[in-house]
Amino acid sequence: MKRMRLPLIALAAAGALALSACATGGTPGGEETTGPEPEEVTFEEGTTMAELNEAGSITIGTKFDQPLFGLMGPSGVPEGFDVEIGKIIASELGIAEEDIEWKEAVSANREPFIENGEVDLVIATYTINDKRKEVVSFAGPYYMAGQSILVLADNEDIQSEEDLVGQPVCSVTGSTPAAKLAEIGAEPVLTDTYSNCLEPLRSGAVVAVSTDNVILAGLAAQTEGEFKVVGEPFTDEPYGIGLALDDTDFRMWINDVLEESYEDGRYEEAWNSTAGTVLPYVEPPAPDRY
Repeated sequence: MKRMRLPLIALAAAGALALSACATGGTPGGEETTGPEPEEVTFEEGTTMAELNEAGSITIGTKFDQPLFGLMGPSGVPEGFDVEIGKIIASELGIAEEDIEWKEAVSANREPFIENGEVDLVIATYTINDKRKEVVSFAGPYYMAGQSILVLADNEDIQSEEDLVGQPVCSVTGSTPAAKLAEIGAEPVLTDTYSNCLEPLRSGAVVAVSTDNVILAGLAAQTEGEFKVVGEPFTDEPYGIGLALDDTDFRMWINDVLEESYEDGRYEEAWNSTAGTVLPYVEPPAPDRY
């Protein structure tokens, strides 16, 4: 479902405003940032896009405890790559950054949030898989992560997933990494957020934390010198944008927005200002238009 654009002169004015706003942008370290300037757009009546545009607001679920992707900032607004992707989508709906309601989504409540209509979208290091696609839809993927391992900086015993077999390893309830740990023969110790895994790791209650490499890199960067990421990723974790099941028009429209952001540089700019401060930029995967 393509959106209907205003005449070129209006877009040029909007583009000039957006460039001016970008000049005052900040970083994920807590400085004030300015999101994409909202587009002036219209949509076909009866679509989710039209409803959100008319409402002038959107509710997006994201993580509040994951550095680089979704971390609650000092301003009371979350910061990170997932947050920036949400801002791009909102701007294409004609919704200003200040009219986005951010709702904390942990791994266990992402599907219920969508099913119950508590959020319009979930952008929260959310791996696409067939089981989840039975109850929610996914746009994307917009990033390909992989499960890895976080240990204490002086730990030389754990080098790969094989070293986790029979060992207590922390992960998060309802996550694909937790299921993978059980599958390989580790002993999952589960909590609600990955940040809650750090104290058990410090105390020796668990030997490692295991989840997506990008999440672990953020935790390690936030506590420099205390932890390290070891081994090669041992799964593929395609991150998608969760939305209501069977809302095909909205899903296809978000995929259009993602592809446009790849082409016009907004995606790379969002990466470089957030996760790209620690992790290298890689070309995004093509959205799966199932």
